[in-house]
Amino acid sequence: MKKTLVVFAHPYLEHSNSNVELINFYVRHQHYTLRDLYEEYPDFHIAAFRERKRLKNYDRFVFQFPLIWFGMPPLLRLWIDEVFDRDWLKEGEHNPLEGKEVYILVTTGGKERSFTKTGTYQYTIDELISGLIVSLKVFKADIKRIKIVYEANKLSKKEIILHKKEFTELLNQ
Repeated sequence: MKKTLVVFAHPYLEHSNSNVELINFYVRHQHYTLRDLYEEYPDFHIAAFRERKRLKNYDRFVFQFPLIWFGMPPLLRLWIDEVFDRDWLKEGEHNPLEGKEVYILVTTGGKERSFTKTGTYQYTIDELISGLIVSLKVFKADIKRIKIVYEANKLSKKEIILHKKEFTELLNQ
């Protein structure tokens, strides 16, 4: 089993049944380390050196977050800005993301049809989180899958469990 770091960022977790259920999977399995950025850095002062050192210990990464105002939560954006190090791209430097599997799980209250070129917002989720996608690609991470859970705030317990099962099966491949 691959040692996996889950970088989780949700500023309003107490209002998200779907994310609570989805993250319960990680805490029950020893190969997953859940890092709740809003819990760990409520003051937004990120220990970048410690985070960079931590990344070296994992074989795979999961980024899980809700779409907030058509993008990543602000603390996740800041974490990427401060932790991802351009020096990793220099020859001879260790790049802890290179070749590592990455999964991205995004929840949104919006409908799937709203996130299309002809939909309400006229942008896809991939376009709205392109900063994360491009950053991971620059550092040669292997993005395996982007899973989007639409209308997450309206899902029944049964629907949430089905999403969790699907994502769990994806990670266990």
